[in-house]
Amino acid sequence: MQNWPITGVSTGLGRAFAQSALTAGHTGLGTVRSQEDLRAFEHRKPGSAHGRILDVTDENAVSTVITETENGIGPLDVVVANAGYGVEGTFEETPLTEVRRQFEVNVFGAVATLRAALPHRRRRRRGHLIAVTSMGGLVAFPGMSAYCGSKFALEGILDALGKEVAQFGIHVTAIEPGSFRTDWAGRSMSRAARTIDDYDELFDPIRERRRKASGNQLGDPAKAGDAVVHITAAEQPPTRLALGSDALRLVAAARTAVDEEIRAWETLSRTTDFPDGAQL
Repeated sequence: MQNWPITGVSTGLGRAFAQSALTAGHTGLGTVRSQEDLRAFEHRKPGSAHGRILDVTDENAVSTVITETENGIGPLDVVVANAGYGVEGTFEETPLTEVRRQFEVNVFGAVATLRAALPHRRRRRRGHLIAVTSMGGLVAFPGMSAYCGSKFALEGILDALGKEVAQFGIHVTAIEPGSFRTDWAGRSMSRAARTIDDYDELFDPIRERRRKASGNQLGDPAKAGDAVVHITAAEQPPTRLALGSDALRLVAAARTAVDEEIRAWETLSRTTDFPDGAQL
């Protein structure tokens, strides 16, 4: 049996991750935003599901919850920084306040969670730190600059973190979901107001397709939860796990495009070196 703190378990993939962990016999510490959601979570499996009300943008509160869980419930085995949301809007139309809030939750909320858990894991020389990014952390979509920017940032942080803590026996995994049948593209998404007609032709169809697809996405959240539980049992879990065939397809295409462009401009790129410069 393992102890699993998971942020944002009231809906979506967070709920699915928690349910799969509880079904597998683990203890779940789920963070929520309301007393009603807390009662609903603990009702799933009394004695094994422990709820806490938490705003992940409150660093001190995050640290307190993690420390109290470590001391009260037991050593944290798998920590899942899942809490997040999406901001939809073209770059020019999205207010800077919305961009800042997107990063506060998606990046700094995840960082606060993992930082709070890391000292305990480092002392014990074991553990698995997981954060939910997105296929939008490896491929960018028009009209999602704030969201993709936050997920690209989190991908970089996790990649560096994994290289730092591998020496302590700690695993780090970025979970990169494609489109899943959750509320993410529906009521959970913040949509910037349309103010610039020049973007109508590009963006209006994108926004409409996303609205229509909500509730009919390809991915099954329950299967995503099972997949995350599965990798935590692996001796060498992946540093990245794309979830969904759409994520596999779109990420592969994006990576191919980057590789092709780098090769196309390789000659010019090499002209900026000092002849006797040191190689990293």
